[in-house]
Amino acid sequence: MKTSIVFKSLLGTAALALPLIASAASTFTSGAGTLTATATVNFTVVIPQFLYLRVGTGSAYATGTLATAGATDLITFSPAVGAVGNGTAVAGVGGDLAGGIETAAILGNGGNVTLVAAATGALSDGAGDSISFTQITTAAAANAEATLLAAPPLTDTTSSETVPATNKIVKADAKWTFSYSNTVTPAAGTYGGSAGNNGIVTYTATML
Repeated sequence: MKTSIVFKSLLGTAALALPLIASAASTFTSGAGTLTATATVNFTVVIPQFLYLRVGTGSAYATGTLATAGATDLITFSPAVGAVGNGTAVAGVGGDLAGGIETAAILGNGGNVTLVAAATGALSDGAGDSISFTQITTAAAANAEATLLAAPPLTDTTSSETVPATNKIVKADAKWTFSYSNTVTPAAGTYGGSAGNNGIVTYTATML
């Protein structure tokens, strides 16, 4: 019988303790002199992990708008007649900042980021002729963030850059200016401009 009474007492004590786990505590004191009562609140902040990449037209990350935008910008290079292959670089037309210039940005909160630029082959004219992506250079200039985002050099396959994090935070951007080196003399034609002619470069950011 004594065992049963003790068991019931333990159950009653546990039942009384349950509400205190889920809510703030209260303390009641009484008597003469200095009295002290305490109550506790348990706080939790849950931060979601995120990764944002922009190259060209995209959301306004500088004002906190991290969203998906489905545009792909077109940049065109057109060497003048008589200047093809003379080694004088040619500026581009197009880009979200015009003049062959694109906004590039990476924001993340989970550690270092690897940025890969991938092409599926040299630029093609669809008739068997090609121009290597190495003819297109990328120069990075300061933009809104304190950390400059370096651009992976373009090749006919893949290249990459590592963007280091500070306390697991990456906030880097740049204005990328694309130029055509113009050091070769290809056959006349329009090269790239579509996935079918290998005109698309895909940039992929991976948070390590």
